[in-house]
Amino acid sequence: MPDPSTPSPLGERVFALPDEAATEAFAAALARAVLARMAHTDTAHAGLHVQLSGDLGAGKTTLVRALLRALGHTGRVKSPTYALCEPYNIDTPQGVLPVYHFDLYRFADPAEWHDTGFREHFAGDALCLVEWPEKAEGLLGTPDLSLWLEPVGNSRRLTTSAYTPAGLACLNSC
Repeated sequence: MPDPSTPSPLGERVFALPDEAATEAFAAALARAVLARMAHTDTAHAGLHVQLSGDLGAGKTTLVRALLRALGHTGRVKSPTYALCEPYNIDTPQGVLPVYHFDLYRFADPAEWHDTGFREHFAGDALCLVEWPEKAEGLLGTPDLSLWLEPVGNSRRLTTSAYTPAGLACLNSC
């Protein structure tokens, strides 16, 4: 879940993900929402910050992989556990969408977030996907969307929270 200093969400939804196909379907809906936001003529794409939380093996990287594929990425999708960040440039009908997939699991101290220099990626038009955001202890700022994955038997429950109008628009499209 987001840092305790995160404001109350503007909206929340819970999704049952009984299998990988359901995860892919959610990711496809989120990808459509991201692309629709990019295509909206009244506002410029101002980036989107999505935080993914859950225990080890909860499905965070699987969800990111499905989202990247749904956005049009055709190459390999690696977990950024050791690299901390994997960048992607995805060609879309609206232009190139920069995506940064972060995995902060290996952070031993929140100050490491400042040392990485990754903050600049959040200032532009990028889609920033952050696994293990709690390792940065609130230094990431308020996300547009928070995705919390938890196992329920052999399936997963996805609790989604939107904290900004952009996040709420994406959530309402899923």
